[in-house]
Amino acid sequence: MFACNHLKKTFYPGTPNEKQALNDVNLELAEGEFVTIIGSNGAGKSTLFNAIAGSFWVDAGSIYLDGKNITSWKDYKRAYDIGRVFQDTLKGTAPNLTIEENLALAYTRKAKKSLFAVSRDDRDYFRTLLERLHLGLEDRLKAKVGQLSGGQRQAVSLLMCTIAEPKLLLLDEHTAALDPATAEKVLAITIELVKAGNITTMMITHDMQAALAIGNRTIMMDDGKIILDLAGEEREEMTVDRLLTCYTEVSKKKLANDRMLLRG
Repeated sequence: MFACNHLKKTFYPGTPNEKQALNDVNLELAEGEFVTIIGSNGAGKSTLFNAIAGSFWVDAGSIYLDGKNITSWKDYKRAYDIGRVFQDTLKGTAPNLTIEENLALAYTRKAKKSLFAVSRDDRDYFRTLLERLHLGLEDRLKAKVGQLSGGQRQAVSLLMCTIAEPKLLLLDEHTAALDPATAEKVLAITIELVKAGNITTMMITHDMQAALAIGNRTIMMDDGKIILDLAGEEREEMTVDRLLTCYTEVSKKKLANDRMLLRG
């Protein structure tokens, strides 16, 4: 369903700041698979997402989605099939537009209608979707998104990304900026939406406990490479302590002052 082969990306080549951000990354995902991605800061997690989303072109390698080679596609073209929720709760929505207008804008990708052709049936559909969030937003369709709390904005962002039934959903630490209680609620909403739509999903997180509990597969990155790929019984039996040990053994590094350790 999704595959990337031998992805390589180097920033600032030939300068003192040269950084090989992706180093021969190979990854395949089946339809409906939910993969959590962990790794220390600078491991290449967000760079991988940027490469998949088309924020830049890779130096080498190829990216396939649903059997199509999208390596050379512009980001706006990939956006029809790839949804992304960012850590920053202000990204992914238009804060000066209402909840209804934001959802209508996202819905155009699926319904192929103009923003100004949203029918009463569409509005009823939006209200039904919002009711599933249990945040009371179904009664605030005319409220501007910029007036919502961070958790409410992320919930709206999730709906915007899933309403068009994307073939791939990228969650880039989308709960990291939220307080623990709100993060837990947004994560529960995420799991429900992904399961309901059977959406192939990749989620970056620094919470290793959540990484092992959510989805069906966990990948660890370091220095632009995938150094660990856990699934099945091996993943079910894995603990945070053993995961930290694996990181040290495979990467030959020790975790010091790093959010990956602190969130463990």
